[in-house]
Amino acid sequence: MSHDAFFGLKDAVLSCQHCADVLPYPPKPILQIHPNAKLLIAGQAPGQKTHDIGRPFDDLSGERLREWLGLSADEFYDEQQVAIVPMGFCFPGNSIHKSGPSTGKKSGDLPPRPECSIKWREAVLNQLTNIELTIVLGAYAQAYHLGQSDNVTEQVKQWRYWLEQGKLVLPHPSPRNNRWLKQNPWFEADVLPELRSRIKGLLQFPSS
Repeated sequence: MSHDAFFGLKDAVLSCQHCADVLPYPPKPILQIHPNAKLLIAGQAPGQKTHDIGRPFDDLSGERLREWLGLSADEFYDEQQVAIVPMGFCFPGNSIHKSGPSTGKKSGDLPPRPECSIKWREAVLNQLTNIELTIVLGAYAQAYHLGQSDNVTEQVKQWRYWLEQGKLVLPHPSPRNNRWLKQNPWFEADVLPELRSRIKGLLQFPSS
């Protein structure tokens, strides 16, 4: 695919209205792609805050993820280095949107809409030919990129195996996972130093 065709595909994704009838808000696809990118972050779907801001991981989860990766915000949002392709490109809503505000309940977001994977994902990933490492976040991304969605802890424990395959499963960087991090200190002690070293050798940024 030529340079112009790639960005034509990107424009088509960003203007997609395929799920307009089933989303809680007008479609607002959010992703970060460029044919030069070497690192791919495969997550679930944008949350409410990401939908409002219009930029992925611009929150506490993103701060922790960038710390894990050893990247500054400027480096993380350099599309020529880092691609961010969630399983669903638009905020899918949550149980409040599904059942109506009268319930007064707060809950997690709904699963990523499957239409993105069917309509766009393969076409997008086929053009990211320089990807050398894929960071996998969440069960839906695991099922797609690993062909399985086993217990997250067990997948993370296999980090050496997955790194050899050019992939790495991480727990979600949400503050809600603070307890998991305390229960699994080996993650920060063993996995993160190797991950940062791998990324440092993979990506190239101008010297400050």
